[in-house]
Amino acid sequence: MRLKRCLRTPPLRAAFQPIASAGAGTENTKSFNAVINRLSTEGSHHQVLATFSSMLKFNTPPDAHSYPSLLKACASLNEFQLGLSLHTRVIVDGYSSDSYISSSLISFYAKLGRVNDAQLVFDAMPERGLIPWTAMIGCYSRFGDVGIAFRMYNSMRCEGIQPSSVTMLSVVSGVSEIIQLECLHASAIQSGFCYNIQLANCMLHLYGKCGRVGAAENLSEEMEQKDLVSWNSLVSGFAQFGNVEEFFFLLKRMRFEGIEPDQQTFGTFLMSSSSSKSYVEGGRLVHGQIITAGLEVDGPLATSLVLFYLKFGDITNAFKIFERISDKDVILWTAMISGLVQIDCADKALMVFYHMLESGIVPSTITIATALACCGQVSLLNLGKSIHGYLLRQRIHPDILVHNALISMYAKCGHLKQSATIFHGMCERDVVSWNAIVAGYAQHGDLYKALLLFNEMRSTFQRPDSITVISLLQACASVGALQHGKWIHNFVLKCFLQPSILVGTALVDMYLKCGDLHTAQKCFNLMPEQDIVSWSTIIAGYGSHGKGEIALKLFLRFLRNGLEPNHVIFLSVLVACSHNLLVHEGLDLFRSMIEDYGIEPQLEHRACIIDLLCRAGSLEEAYNFLKSTFSVPTVDVLGIVLDACRAKGNNKLAEIIARDIVSLKPVSAGNYVQLAQNYASMNSWDAVGEAWMQMKSLGLKKLPAWSSIELHGKIATFFKGHSSYPHCEEMMWVLEVLGCEMKDERLNFKNSLIHNITAEVL
Repeated sequence: MRLKRCLRTPPLRAAFQPIASAGAGTENTKSFNAVINRLSTEGSHHQVLATFSSMLKFNTPPDAHSYPSLLKACASLNEFQLGLSLHTRVIVDGYSSDSYISSSLISFYAKLGRVNDAQLVFDAMPERGLIPWTAMIGCYSRFGDVGIAFRMYNSMRCEGIQPSSVTMLSVVSGVSEIIQLECLHASAIQSGFCYNIQLANCMLHLYGKCGRVGAAENLSEEMEQKDLVSWNSLVSGFAQFGNVEEFFFLLKRMRFEGIEPDQQTFGTFLMSSSSSKSYVEGGRLVHGQIITAGLEVDGPLATSLVLFYLKFGDITNAFKIFERISDKDVILWTAMISGLVQIDCADKALMVFYHMLESGIVPSTITIATALACCGQVSLLNLGKSIHGYLLRQRIHPDILVHNALISMYAKCGHLKQSATIFHGMCERDVVSWNAIVAGYAQHGDLYKALLLFNEMRSTFQRPDSITVISLLQACASVGALQHGKWIHNFVLKCFLQPSILVGTALVDMYLKCGDLHTAQKCFNLMPEQDIVSWSTIIAGYGSHGKGEIALKLFLRFLRNGLEPNHVIFLSVLVACSHNLLVHEGLDLFRSMIEDYGIEPQLEHRACIIDLLCRAGSLEEAYNFLKSTFSVPTVDVLGIVLDACRAKGNNKLAEIIARDIVSLKPVSAGNYVQLAQNYASMNSWDAVGEAWMQMKSLGLKKLPAWSSIELHGKIATFFKGHSSYPHCEEMMWVLEVLGCEMKDERLNFKNSLIHNITAEVL
């Protein structure tokens, strides 16, 4: 049927009438083969199969020269059944021992992922020359079985067959470890292929990819000739680590040797993982050189530039480049959307997605997954549902990536039932799927369900990763589930999970929030390395537990280690000073942050200093600091000073603060309750009534006081004045019994105390 479809092209069919009229036989076969081989060389694989169909129609038998091009066409067009039929015909026609045809069959099966079938063809060959060995080695190398490819390479040499440069290229292309690359490099020198430019270029690229830029440079110096690919391979090695000086030095050398850099040369630098200041400046210089060189900013280069600017939060330049590209492909649209999501600009990302749909570009599954991530990030449930509906209407088959994005989106929007429905409806799940559903339940406080899913994940032999563990540890930390946290820690140790800063930090955070400071410190000390987040976590933990001096010592240790502080770690140490009344230390740190490190204080830092001064009783100083650092004070910051005024009995300042709060027209019930309590402390009952009336007129209600406990992974919440908890009567009875027993114990203690005092007097 597939061949009949190919024959529907009338001009092609007419073109073979003269060949047919010449009569059947060997000459006709040669004529058809010439056309088939020419079309195969041009990549016209549909026409190759159409020609073969005409060949059969005119009773012209194929020979050994026909099959290689036909099998190549089947592999390129993913026509497995047709290729299988050709294999059958090869056997029937007696060509199965032909090494060239066997090599083509190996390549056919390999390209379609049928490695075992390719091995069977190879094993059945009576004699194996260089071509089938090369095809089989390339097959294993392409599918990541580099170990087997190496063994076959050694077996080939043991059989006395010397590799060609193509054989070596087949092995090198799949290498991912430096030891393997060095072995092949030595073999290339031994075999005399070290000057083969294609092989040398491939090794250059891999040395750079493995971080061995020195070895790449040495290989480059030994090459007799270098083309643009050679230079790009060398440049990419230095560029991926953000080595700005070396990158620009290589550009000069390129030009000195008469080779001008192209879009790929600059694109590799822009896609570097570096985030240093010199790299940022280097990226801008690269953009300038692209313009100066007059290079066309095509799709891949535009994508690299857009991602570079978005990585550093330069939305203006990213949009300028994006808008200048008239013919935007789906990759560029997706890059723009994903780049905006990563810098927390989900609203802008969704607007770009909307314009993409308006322009008629059909989004890929990656684009849709990214758009769903935007919806989850800003909790836009209705829009997320619309995108889900778009998938169904357009009959786009959601792959595992889209399913995972849907699970996360519904979970982040609080609709765990829909998340679970999608999860359980998936035919195939990966570790990301499990992480999405486990994290969904964990983040919404359902630790019990999260742990059940975690155990189910393990029962399906899906190995949990660091993301799974971090989600569960964060859930344990949020509800104070120390025993469950210890169990997860035990799992990490037993399962030999790769040491990770993220897992280490999550363990430290969990133990700190559960009050086990000793184990938290042990976990921190055992971390192979600590980053600024780890230090911020442990400093904040000690500060919140009243260990301000230890928090300060840790901060000084952090500075001695040569790490550069940021606004987050300064906030952690300032909070520690505030909670522990370390006034002078806190003020000194605040000044150091501004003067020594050039960090602009954010609202949180300034609020922390106000809280510090208020706790120390320096209310006037706190108010003056507020007036000098806030152009328009926020209600919450004013509330800190108001509570302190009420506690210290400073009614005069309290009145001023209360007027400031009222003038800001707060929309939170808590602010009006705070005002009412302040007026009540001053016996200003009319003002109390006014505060309550204003709160009611806005339709605000004060939430009742509540507390919660964790038991067996479940959270039980209790509200003041409510008796709706299922076991409320039983709890009241136990409380009454305990109360009676406590009274008896108190009476016994009192009688014992009186008896002891009397005995001492006597």
